[in-house]
Amino acid sequence: MPILRSGRLFVTCALAAIAMQVHAEARHFEMTIEELDLQVAPGFTAKVWAFNGQVPGPLIHIAEGDDVEVVVQNNTTMSHTVHWHGMYQTNSWQSDGVPDITQKAIEPGESYTYRFVADKTGSLWYHCHVNVAEHIAFRGMWGPLIVDPKKPTKLEREVTKDAVLMFSGWNTKAAAAYGVGGAPDETLNYFSINGKSMPMNQPLRVRKGDVLRLRLFAATIPASFHPHGHDALVIAKDGTPIKNPYPVDVLAIQPGERYDLIMRMNNPGIWVAHDHIEHHTTNNGKDHGGSMFVLEYEEIEKPDWYMWKNVAYEPDFYMSESLKKPHGMHNIEAFKAFDPAQPARGGDSAAAGHRH
Repeated sequence: MPILRSGRLFVTCALAAIAMQVHAEARHFEMTIEELDLQVAPGFTAKVWAFNGQVPGPLIHIAEGDDVEVVVQNNTTMSHTVHWHGMYQTNSWQSDGVPDITQKAIEPGESYTYRFVADKTGSLWYHCHVNVAEHIAFRGMWGPLIVDPKKPTKLEREVTKDAVLMFSGWNTKAAAAYGVGGAPDETLNYFSINGKSMPMNQPLRVRKGDVLRLRLFAATIPASFHPHGHDALVIAKDGTPIKNPYPVDVLAIQPGERYDLIMRMNNPGIWVAHDHIEHHTTNNGKDHGGSMFVLEYEEIEKPDWYMWKNVAYEPDFYMSESLKKPHGMHNIEAFKAFDPAQPARGGDSAAAGHRH
């Protein structure tokens, strides 16, 4: 009889595994790394190594159990890798993206194919793992990797609007040339969300009754996130749901960490949200910049003196629109960097980039 029960258990487990495979999708993506310039703030442009020509890199949005293949082509003058931060890489350690340990670095003009099963869910990310003190810290080599769980929590099912915010810092002394920067005593003097400092970022528009999920990524700097007019509920840490969500009005985040917050849009107004590390809300020492943004309720009429009264609104700046699309890799026009050797197109150059 025990043998029979063991046999049934084996068959049950085998059927469950087959069911997961049946529902999993094969995802093939191609990603390049390019040498471009990115306008971060008015008057400040940095040289970046841009995944698919943008900073942050393209949104990769997949589902738990998907079989993922990413071909990365290095079109730059230096070597790189891609680390899929948070992914377990079960039976795929060769795709963990660490040079001279799990792979040889991708040399200029070469490519590497990463293959793994999406066996970790939530707010993950990807980034270069070569000379991270420069490649991540000053060159924009990072992007979001969102893996939807097969069984979302009750709170996750309530969400009506999703937003991704990636916090980073910049050093003007290292911005103008590749291969420099990253010393411990260097000073950061610009700060950004999704690669742009206020006022070059965007408002996040909501409506009363929305259940907003903010996916916060401390990509290169610590942050201390504080929304005005609302509390937030912490529901996940580094992609893993928290058993007992807890409210915050200031949340400290260390580099590499991710937190998912739920905010119930129940207080109509025009509200700022910002990093509460004081100098992070400056542009090279000038106040009212850096890693700040505005939550705008659509129902509220904007005063004539409001700084974003006539903003050329880009609804996908926080990836909210792309996250509604079918699973895949989504390039986002608002994040595009530009080739300084090419004639400027609308939105590409420092002259055209500030459209408020």
